[in-house]
Amino acid sequence: MTDVALDGVPAAEQARGKVKKDEASHFGGPAGAVLFITLLPLISLYLWIVIHRHGGALVLPGPSLLGDIPWPTPRAALFVGGWLAFQVALQVLLPGKVVQGIPQRDGLRIPYKLNGLASLIVTLALGAGLYAAGLVTGRAVLAELGPMLAIAVLCAFTFSAFLYLYGFSSTRTEYRTEIFIYDYFMGTALNPRIKDFDLKLFFESKIGMTTWIVITFAMAAAQYERDGSVSLAMALVCLFQLWYVADFYVFENAMLTTWDINYENYGFMLLFGFVVWMPFNFSLQAQYLVYHRPELSIPAVLGIVALNFAGYYVFRTSNLQKHAFRTHPDAKIWGKPPTFIQTQRGTKLLTSGWWGLARHTNYLGDLMMALAWCLPTGISHVPPYFYFIYFAPLLIDRERRDHKVCAKKYGADWDTYCKKVKYRIVPFVY
Repeated sequence: MTDVALDGVPAAEQARGKVKKDEASHFGGPAGAVLFITLLPLISLYLWIVIHRHGGALVLPGPSLLGDIPWPTPRAALFVGGWLAFQVALQVLLPGKVVQGIPQRDGLRIPYKLNGLASLIVTLALGAGLYAAGLVTGRAVLAELGPMLAIAVLCAFTFSAFLYLYGFSSTRTEYRTEIFIYDYFMGTALNPRIKDFDLKLFFESKIGMTTWIVITFAMAAAQYERDGSVSLAMALVCLFQLWYVADFYVFENAMLTTWDINYENYGFMLLFGFVVWMPFNFSLQAQYLVYHRPELSIPAVLGIVALNFAGYYVFRTSNLQKHAFRTHPDAKIWGKPPTFIQTQRGTKLLTSGWWGLARHTNYLGDLMMALAWCLPTGISHVPPYFYFIYFAPLLIDRERRDHKVCAKKYGADWDTYCKKVKYRIVPFVY
């Protein structure tokens, strides 16, 4: 997100309980919504099938694959239900700092309870204890991974219906199109809450991020139980992804300034990403490595490590610059006072640091890390690279959507900004 300033709408001017007609312009409109609602679950199931039933090799979709589709099992339902209840309990019971979010598109600032790092530590510690006691094994998680995926897909459809209906009870100003399938896909409310329990942030962090890293570690345990050791490739994937998830929680408050939280309604699109796409598809490299042990040379390892942490540096420092400018506009960037374009709306567009080199250098860092997570799997099969293959066009599309929204929002000021910051994601290239 390139708008890096506070909107500062006075409380007395904030409209509540109104609906503003929105355009069905994202993701191809209603037709695109139908396509994504259909394809996303099928892609997720297909990826599980090719990794766990076909050794990672691509196979043509057809009737023969129907027999490979995983179906829910009682034990998988117990795992999913217990996991969800445990994460809800951690969110409610663990202490956490209450932080005010930035003014959102309707001008409101809402509080968030942040205890993600503590929840992650408790989760990993308990998981290690259960594993050491033999109560939970990597083999058991591996056996139920397909059924848990099937349950997660069903939950995404069901809970999205709840979000669609629950959004109509919002007392805030909400943006909807009044086209059912599109609003089901995109959501009918920005930040649906049950009392003080923020559903969007909970599912993005505790369910999306934490489930992802737990599945990754479970796959490492399954490899250990299968082969008697954890491969160097698996160790790299675990290290990189744990670093990423832990870093997310260390800087959890930075999440409160993102596009997801402040501008995108909470519907099937985001929920499916948190419940299915992130935990099951982001861990594909570890799932693949349960069955494969590619050899990595020392130069290859050093290069992959360098790529990952260089990407992390670009990603994290650019996001921190944006967050600092949002919350403390006078904070220095690269040792100098920040430069910016003052818009007629009263907001400021940052042109310092990474944000002076390209409009979304944080996406560049994300893509560098994404490639580093895939490279340890070798070059024998395509599915372990799915994260990078899908992530690149996703971020390009997100940047394009952000550009369109900002052009409409800022008008001539946005044209001035784009002349000042010419590149979109990769400085001097794109």
